[in-house]
Amino acid sequence: MSWGRRLGVLAGAGLAVGLGASGCFTERQNESAKIYATHCANCHGTQGEGLQRLIPPLAGSDYLVKNRLALACLIRKGVQGPLTVNGVEFNQVMPPADSHLTDSQITNLLNFIQTSWGNQGEVFTIREVSEQLQGCGASDGE
Repeated sequence: MSWGRRLGVLAGAGLAVGLGASGCFTERQNESAKIYATHCANCHGTQGEGLQRLIPPLAGSDYLVKNRLALACLIRKGVQGPLTVNGVEFNQVMPPADSHLTDSQITNLLNFIQTSWGNQGEVFTIREVSEQLQGCGASDGE
């Protein structure tokens, strides 16, 4: 086999590996939308719009920016009691995701919310989320 042909074969193999790897990342990226649809959309709406004065919106939510350090724990442990989003007070119970979402799933979910519906929040790292979750008393150690 000539040197040029070998390089062509290697380049083709690299392209195939690259395409395969990007396919994995694409599937992982789509996981966040599926997690949101399964665990959050019933209450917060398919477009993060919330439900009038009952369920707070996630789209355009000032709460996401003001409470970044508490968001992972809010998802893991839920929330009970009043909170204010965009100047409106909400006081409904949000159930915890303590037993059915891993640290990486919570990270993906937060990043989906941070970057959807016009939100332009800073994305989370798995390390950041895991540290936040340790601070709220629960982590799956992922």
